[in-house]
Amino acid sequence: MNLLLTLLGAVLCSLMVSSEVAPQADFNVQAMAGKWYLIGFATNAQWFVSRRDSMKMGTAMFTPTADGDLHMSYASLLSDGSCWRMNHLAKNTDVPGKFLYTSERWGNVNDMRMVDVKYDEYALIHTIKTKGDEFTVVNKLYGRAADLSVDIMEKFRQFSLQTGILPENIAFLPKNAECPAA
Repeated sequence: MNLLLTLLGAVLCSLMVSSEVAPQADFNVQAMAGKWYLIGFATNAQWFVSRRDSMKMGTAMFTPTADGDLHMSYASLLSDGSCWRMNHLAKNTDVPGKFLYTSERWGNVNDMRMVDVKYDEYALIHTIKTKGDEFTVVNKLYGRAADLSVDIMEKFRQFSLQTGILPENIAFLPKNAECPAA
């Protein structure tokens, strides 16, 4: 019973922390345009435990729309030479830097916040994924280049810990060849 109460307390704390994560105040969706490398990945999702070791760096193309939404196209080369691809259209909200989208593949609602962005270097993104009464937190660290400074990587690690992610669920992805253009 004590274990259950402790676990429930940890979940509630991480929910409270995540709901308080604010997007960058002066967020500029147009400056996000272009190619980004997925360098860091952190989540409390159960699936991550078994797949973490097979994950590698991928790329994302962010394309702002005329009405302030953000088209996101992801690609990652798999070990068999095939490419894993996914696309989302994140709709802007009344809060600059906060977007909402539903994953057609996974059926979850995503509340995505651009927490810390230096447009020519890195982007730290916090997403709360909800499906039914279950939620997960995913933090991603993107770089304009495949390498980021140790300081930025540590900033991502600390942010992930503050949002309830366990240390063993914070990963910096190994470099990987890129998928050919689709």
